[in-house]
Amino acid sequence: QVQLVESGGGLVQAGESLRLSCAASGSIFSIKAMAWYRQAPGKQRELVASITGSRSTTYTDSVKDRFTISRDNAKNTMYLQMNSLKPEDAAVYYCNAQITSREALAFTVNDYWGQGTQVTVSS
Repeated sequence: QVQLVESGGGLVQAGESLRLSCAASGSIFSIKAMAWYRQAPGKQRELVASITGSRSTTYTDSVKDRFTISRDNAKNTMYLQMNSLKPEDAAVYYCNAQITSREALAFTVNDYWGQGTQVTVSS
């Protein structure tokens, strides 16, 4: 079993910063791509940023130059540094990871989601 647990959400004013964390635990052999998604009320879940095992990153246009995704492979943890937050950034933020588990000689790759952390930005 693998779990992803997000933390770091909260209520901030526009222009302030937050740092989200996503910690993976359980039966982990390796972690491939990781990503942050967000979903605002009445909107579809959208990809915010992603990072590969080799730390190649992508960002949605609306967060470029404000958000930074990173990962610490030794800690199985991913981060999202969010600066200059805007009211339109308010959403529930979810982490996602492609994780390889090993059982005996068998390797399996599954897609996991965290439970989400709320980010609220007041104007």
